Amino acid sequence: MKLLRFGRDFEPDEQVILRDYLAIERTRLANERTLLSYVRSSLYLLLGSIAFFQLKEFSNFEYLALTALIFSTVFFIIGVYRFTLLKRSLKRLYYKTELEEKP
Repeated sequence: MKLLRFGRDFEPDEQVILRDYLAIERTRLANERTLLSYVRSSLYLLLGSIAFFQLKEFSNFEYLALTALIFSTVFFIIGVYRFTLLKRSLKRLYYKTELEEKP
């Protein structure tokens, strides 16, 4: 049931105190919020490119639509990459391995 787990129990490494743990949680939440804004921007660009493709009277907008579609894909990839990079970094530095299941 790892998918439905929203928070973590407070069992970080021995050197991390509660104040540091809360700072780490704020960083984790900010990372998720940043991913969502990348996804939102990507979806807006995708919608814009679809709208430009629908304009049949203006053939010059086809290049703009392709550019928006490319940037939409690039934004999505950058957002997912940055999210996974910071998530791995936080796990490596501050958390015990989550592969260990509690009895």
